[in-house]
Amino acid sequence: MAATTTNYNLRIDKEIKNQAFKVIEDYGLTPSMVLKAFLKQIADRKILPLSFDYQADEPNEETKQAMREAIENRQNGNLKGYADLNKMVKDIQEWTE
Repeated sequence: MAATTTNYNLRIDKEIKNQAFKVIEDYGLTPSMVLKAFLKQIADRKILPLSFDYQADEPNEETKQAMREAIENRQNGNLKGYADLNKMVKDIQEWTE
């Protein structure tokens, strides 16, 4: 039995299309190849191969703790300001040694 194909039209935002197609082309692929691979994965795995985890915008616990410490240091006046980038870099290098 011969495989049959079908056409499908898709309306998307022009800017999103341009940005996405650029990435696809950088991989040496065509949009058609990518869409076929995407649909094949959905058909084979019976899931959408996407992450809908929107918690990525929320800082992790280590970052939250650093933010709490920074707020506390600011409130206690324990922050050092810099007007010279070189001095700041020097302090960071000394702190990390």
